[in-house]
Amino acid sequence: MSKKALIIDDTKNIRMMLTKCLELEGYQVDTADNGKDGLEQAAKDVYQLIFLDIKLPEISGTEVLRQLRGRHIETPVIIITAYPTVKNAVDCTQLGAITYLQKPFTMDRIHHVLSQLQLDDVSSPSAQPWEQAEGLLENGKAEEALVLLKHALSSSPADSRIYRLLARTYEQLGQNTMAERFEKAATVFE
Repeated sequence: MSKKALIIDDTKNIRMMLTKCLELEGYQVDTADNGKDGLEQAAKDVYQLIFLDIKLPEISGTEVLRQLRGRHIETPVIIITAYPTVKNAVDCTQLGAITYLQKPFTMDRIHHVLSQLQLDDVSSPSAQPWEQAEGLLENGKAEEALVLLKHALSSSPADSRIYRLLARTYEQLGQNTMAERFEKAATVFE
């Protein structure tokens, strides 16, 4: 089975760059230049990965992600943004986005993100994601734990353990505001 990816971004150069990178990684790539078309494509086809810009004409990327999840489309989503905010990060993570790609980005950065995803795909199936993340945190590998936990959150958005571990992870990364937000979110799901 070939891997398929969908890129939803209104900037032609971004779509072209991501398409080239993904094709080099073995993906068949479809693109959309707005949220409405992206939603239609995501509903018509099965994708292993979606790259989604936050700032889109008509429908925001956050709303596209909300509608994808509302339609039970659980494809891993990588958020693309030139305007990173804590609110967007929290909203999109709670909706199951697995990571952020901040504009401008390089082909090397895209390759790194894709290689992290492949590591997640081959991680030990016997250990639960929070157990794997705890091990990574104990070994000072907060960035790897963050990727794993975001992926786990997309599968189990009501698991308070994941929110608590995300809080610990952000704390290790020195992002105390994010840590506090995930700690508060954890209490909602207990």
